[in-house]
Order: sequence, then C-alpha cells, then structure tokens
Amino acid sequence: MDTEVLIIGAGAAGIAAGRRLRAVGRSCRVLEAGGRLGGRAWTDTASLGAPFDQGASWIHVAERNPLTPIARAMGFTLRDERRRVRDILLVGGRRASAAERAAHDAAAEVWEAAAAARLAAGGPDIPLAEAVPRDGPWDATLSHWFSAIISGVEAERFSLRDYVATALDGANLQVAEGFGTLVARLGEGLPVTLQAPVARLRWGGDGVAAEGPWGVLRARAAIVTVSTGVLAAQGIRFAPDLPEAVQAAIAGLPQGLLSKIALRAAGAGRLGLGPFARLGRRVEGPGDHPMSWMLWPWGRDQAVGFIGGEAAWALAREGPAAAEAFARAELARYFGAAEVDRSFASGAVVTGWAEDPLFRGAYSHARIGCHGARAVLRDAALAEGRLRFAGEACHTRRAGTVGGAWESGERAAEAVSAALAGKPAA
Repeated sequence: MDTEVLIIGAGAAGIAAGRRLRAVGRSCRVLEAGGRLGGRAWTDTASLGAPFDQGASWIHVAERNPLTPIARAMGFTLRDERRRVRDILLVGGRRASAAERAAHDAAAEVWEAAAAARLAAGGPDIPLAEAVPRDGPWDATLSHWFSAIISGVEAERFSLRDYVATALDGANLQVAEGFGTLVARLGEGLPVTLQAPVARLRWGGDGVAAEGPWGVLRARAAIVTVSTGVLAAQGIRFAPDLPEAVQAAIAGLPQGLLSKIALRAAGAGRLGLGPFARLGRRVEGPGDHPMSWMLWPWGRDQAVGFIGGEAAWALAREGPAAAEAFARAELARYFGAAEVDRSFASGAVVTGWAEDPLFRGAYSHARIGCHGARAVLRDAALAEGRLRFAGEACHTRRAGTVGGAWESGERAAEAVSAALAGKPAA
C-alpha cells in the first residue's frame, strides 16, 4: 500500500480529514484534481487588487463553527456580519419608506416562522414554496432571498424539511484576509498532490485503488470529498458501482448555484456609501430576479453582487459578458446608468462554479422527499467502513457551509481510522 488513507479532494472536508488522520497517527495522501487547496473556499488576490472570496465568504454560525477559534488563534481579522439591514432598499425604483422597511422585516419573521410551523405540523415533505406566505407585498421577495439567494435554488424545488433543518442562525463572520486564504493555509503541510484527478476508484477487496492519468495510488481506505454535482455526473467512476441507496442519496442532493459578479470602482468615489453597504430591492413581478449587493467590503474598491438559482444558471450559460451587463443594469436601478458608468471600471470578475467540472455548482440542497439523503451519504460505510464520503452535503445541520464540510471531514476521518483498527463503525 502507498498510504493508509486516500483522500479525494483538497477542499475544507479533505483538509479537515487529513489533519485529523495525522493527529491520530494515520498516514494519508490527498489527491486534488485542481491546482490549488481550498475547493469552494477560494480567495482570489489578483483580479481585483485585494482579496476577493470567489467562493465561501462567511464563517456561518460562528458561535458553534470549529473554524472560528482556529481563525482567531491564527490571527485572522474577523468581522461580525449579523446585521441584515439594507442601506438602500428599493420599492419599484424608489427608496423604501420607514413603514415599508418595517413591513419587510415583519414579513421576514412571519415567513421563517411559517416554514418552521408547517414542518412541525407533520405530514409528508413538501416544496418550501407551499409552506410559506405567498400573497403579501414582500412574500415573493423573501422567497427569492431565503431560497434562490441564500440556498441557491428556488423554493418550488427545495425540500421544506431540508430547508428548516439546515437554516442558518447566529453570527456570520467575514475574514479580511479571505475565507479561502484561511482554508488553504490549514492545508499547508499536508501530503497533497495537485493536478491529480481521479477517474476511477476501485474499492473491492482489502483496499482501494485510485486511478487517473497520473497513475495509480493504493491505500487501505478512502474518503471521497468531491461535490455531489461531480458524483452525480460520474466525474469519478466507482468499481464496483456504488450501492443503489448511495446513488439515490447523491441524486437527491443536487448542487444549487450562487454566483458573484464583482465590479471595481473607477476612482475614489463611493456613491455616498460607507464600507459593507448593503443594497436590495423588492421583487416586482414574475421573472424578476433581484441581485443582493455588498459594496466596499473592508473599505476596498469592490462592489459584489450575488445572484442565485435559475437566474444564476442562465447567466452561467450566457457567459461573463451577459453576467456583467446584468449586474450593471441592476446597479443602474439604484444610481442610474450614467453614474454606474462613471463609478465603475470596465470589466467584471464573474465566478464560474457552474461551469467548472471540478464543482458543477455552489452547494447542495435536497429535492422534495429527499431530506434524509444527507444522513444516508454521511453514514455510508462501504468496504467494511473503509470507504466514506464527506463534504458539506453530508452535514445534516450545517449543509452548504465550510464549517459543515470541515466537521464532516473530521467525522469521516475518525470513522475510517476506527474501521482500520477493527472497531465498530460510528
């Protein structure tokens, strides 16, 4: 055997698994198909002249996130972004009144409470859209925000049970140096081989063997941390095939999409707004897909727009130029097209999580009726527990987050180590 445990993927789950295995005295080798550490946590330091998180941006549920104390101990600069108030909230092209802002905030409380109450009432799983208010002046906006923007999928295709089970609460910390910088730094020192895509994983017999254009690596056990999008597209083939229950779990947890479109200021002007300014607007009718904006994070000359769900997939298909045009048109609603042209340089950074075959989306959600799929994938213990899965999709509480992926990787590492020692599976 070349090593005890093979880890496929050097994102947060793979890095956490590698660190935990080494802590308990197990040897491992991490195979990463791409050319960097971090996976969907990636800080781009070149495109905008300052750190820009193309992927994960917040340490969610910071009070219980294992990465919070690690980041603080390592000296990273953190900011609590618990505030949800928009500096500008538009209603039909004008700024919302104080009464309209209050109505928006009250409707948000009702919307979230309705989802939780419908789940508590029991019965079969249903689309999230059927559990929440739909006729109020802010209901479409809130459904767009909580589903398409926050979760990367429209409420009509999102399991109510999964939404409520994985809803985020608590503090959200931003990282000045970049969340991706933190995750990549935690992977330093691990035995990682970059540019090593795994085409096939053989897992029968007494060990596993990863095969790719780079060669073959054999190990006693393996932890697979790639996204469910990659698994569903058979980016890695398994021999023998995965059990039907595992395949069904993967199919039940497709990747949603949240894309970012970042513009850079053309000069010193800041549109009269301070650091971390938030912009949002009301949905004005069917087919309207507002972006959510954060301007000047950390005082930088960046305006970052977020678009999720089907609108994000459509822009990904159309290409970066269409995405930039969409973003500029959205900003023009707030400041006018002439002011946008004056205030921002040409060009944009458009994230490409949908197009990248190493990810095929941003993070997972459960289809209606598939809310149990996360536990199935998390608990799959193939080859007598020597083949495990890890990643954000495997976390039943903090799915879609780096913290959830990290905890999942640690759990899988402990389970594999126990299996190698002949102990009962966790």
